[in-house]
Amino acid sequence: MLLNLQDVTKTYPGAEAPVLRGISFSMDKGEKLALTGESGSGKSTLLHLIGGLDSADGGSIRVEGIDLMPLDDAGRAALRRGRVGVIFQAFNLIPSLTVAANIAFQARLAGRHNPAEADRLAQRLGLTDHLAKYPEQLSGGQQQRVAIARAILPKPALVLADEPTGNLDEGTADTVLELLSELVTESGAGLVLVTHSERLAGRMDRRLHLRAGRLA
Repeated sequence: MLLNLQDVTKTYPGAEAPVLRGISFSMDKGEKLALTGESGSGKSTLLHLIGGLDSADGGSIRVEGIDLMPLDDAGRAALRRGRVGVIFQAFNLIPSLTVAANIAFQARLAGRHNPAEADRLAQRLGLTDHLAKYPEQLSGGQQQRVAIARAILPKPALVLADEPTGNLDEGTADTVLELLSELVTESGAGLVLVTHSERLAGRMDRRLHLRAGRLA
């Protein structure tokens, strides 16, 4: 089992109601899971908890058997370096680094940088001619491809993608998601995709729908 959640809860300080109200599910290695729901349903919050970007109030979250709940900030950061890759809607590239350096960034932190594999990923994602450029010189679709390469290069067990095509037009979104899906399959990783798009969700192996902090 790659991922297991049991009765996960989360309430933000000052909020009138919990964001997550007892979420439980599991997924196997290599599985692709779509997480859907209306804005405010808790999708991104749940993804951030799984990725160790925030901590849950209760329940348990296990990635490859490792319980995130007892981990401090450093422990969760170590988990992201070695086991979990995260792709954001806003790309979150480092503007002062070239495309090549952005791609290598996470893998270097994890001690897993492989220049030959980085070159292969760049070629697969159509980035070979852009490696010396900076993020501001790229289109949105190109920036998201860089973000995908950065997440995939360290060979994580689990890839989390938070509306990765939300800032892209439909044609570019389809191309980017197809590339992401292919690369995740090749690496043997699992994928959790947060999306508003029923069309994109339909491409995953399974779908979970959140409504008001619960699985519907």
